[in-house]
Amino acid sequence: MDHRLLEIVACPVCHGKLSYNKENLELICKFDHLAYPIRDGIPVLLENEARPVSLDEGQ
Repeated sequence: MDHRLLEIVACPVCHGKLSYNKENLELICKFDHLAYPIRDGIPVLLENEARPVSLDEGQ
């Protein structure tokens, strides 16, 4: 994941900052507790594609 891209992408729900989870290839919004998948190196920032994450998992 390009770190420059991480600086400009935002959660489509709350417009907050996203964290990169290298292990699961996801971008995580800690505010909304949602994980957005990264497919073929492209973040899929659609709310209906996101999965909910637990409080422990989102940290």
